[in-house]
Amino acid sequence: MKRINLALQGGGAHGAFTWGVLCRVLRDEDIEIAAISGTSAGALNAAALKSGWVANGREGARENLDWLWSQIGAITDPLFTPWMSAAMPTAQLWAKAMEYSPAFAAFDMTTRLMSPYVYGPALRNPLTHIVKRFHYDAVCASSGPELHICATNVRSGKIRVFSGDEIMPEVIMASACLPSLFQAVEFEDPKTGKMEAFWDGGYTGNPALFPLFANALPDDILVVNINPLHRDTLPTDSQSIQNRINEISFNSSLFRELRAIDFVKRLLKDGSIKPGTMKNVLVHMIADDDLMNDLNVATKTIPSPLILSRLKEAGEAAADKFLKDHKKDIGKRSTVKLTEMFS
Repeated sequence: MKRINLALQGGGAHGAFTWGVLCRVLRDEDIEIAAISGTSAGALNAAALKSGWVANGREGARENLDWLWSQIGAITDPLFTPWMSAAMPTAQLWAKAMEYSPAFAAFDMTTRLMSPYVYGPALRNPLTHIVKRFHYDAVCASSGPELHICATNVRSGKIRVFSGDEIMPEVIMASACLPSLFQAVEFEDPKTGKMEAFWDGGYTGNPALFPLFANALPDDILVVNINPLHRDTLPTDSQSIQNRINEISFNSSLFRELRAIDFVKRLLKDGSIKPGTMKNVLVHMIADDDLMNDLNVATKTIPSPLILSRLKEAGEAAADKFLKDHKKDIGKRSTVKLTEMFS
C-alpha cells in the first residue's frame, strides 16, 4: 500500500481538473490517502472526497465528487459527456469566446469598479447552497483522511488552517471567498472564540503544506496544481494581465513552502542536521500547464459544462500518467526536482 498526502490548489472552476485527478487516484486500490490540505476549489474537492469516503469508501468518494461538480455545472452522464466533448469546439476557442462575450466583459468591469458591499446582503455566493448540503458529521469525522482547510484572516493577513471538528460550512465558504466578488465570511473562530473575517485561502496558502508535515503522516505529498507555474506568452491586455497577477499571487505561498522543503532536504543531505530531526518530505506534482495556458479568468469564473468536462478528462489523464510513471517512486524519492524549479 502506497500512503500519500494530497495538497489541492484553488482556482475556481478549474478545480474540475482536480476532480478528474482524484477520481483516477481513487480507482487505484494501492493508493491510500492519509491526509488532504485544500484551499478554495481544493477545499470543496477535499470535503466532498472526505464525506463520501466516510459514507462508502472509494466509491462513495467518487460519487460525492461527481455530485459536487454536477451541482456546479458539469454534465456527469457517461452517455452524454463523450458526445458533448466531440461536438464542441476546443477548450482554447471556447475560452476565448467566453472571455470576449459582452456578458463576461460587463461582469468583469463591474467587479473591478464596485465593491461587493455595495449590494448588501442581496449578493449571495452561489456555492452556499452546495456547501451547506455537505454531511459535516462525515467531513469532520476522525475516520478517513485527515482534512485541513485554509482561509486568510482579513484583519491579520495571516493564514488560518481549520481541521477536524473546526470545519463547518462557513469555513469552506471562507476558503473560497474572492474579495472582489463576495463579502468576507465572518464567524466565530473556534480557536479564539472571537468574530473573525476571512477571505480566500489562496492568498496565504494555496494549498498549505505544513499541516501535512506531521510525523504520523507519510513523507509523500502530492500537489495537484491548477495555476500555471509558467506562461510563454507575455500578457498585454487588462484581463490577461490580471489573470497572470492572480496566478503568480496564488502560487507564491506554494513556492515559499516548496523552497523551505528544498532547504531542509539540502541540510539533511550535507549532514548539517541529523536525520529524523526534520521531516524529509517527498514532493510530487500533477499539473497540465499546456491546458491551463489555453484557459483564462473567464473559464475560472463561469463554470461552462464543456470546460468542466475537458478539465476532468485532462485531470484523469494527468493522474494516469503520473501513476504509470511514478507510482513506484512513492515512499522512496521526490519526483519534483525542487532545485531546478527555483533555478
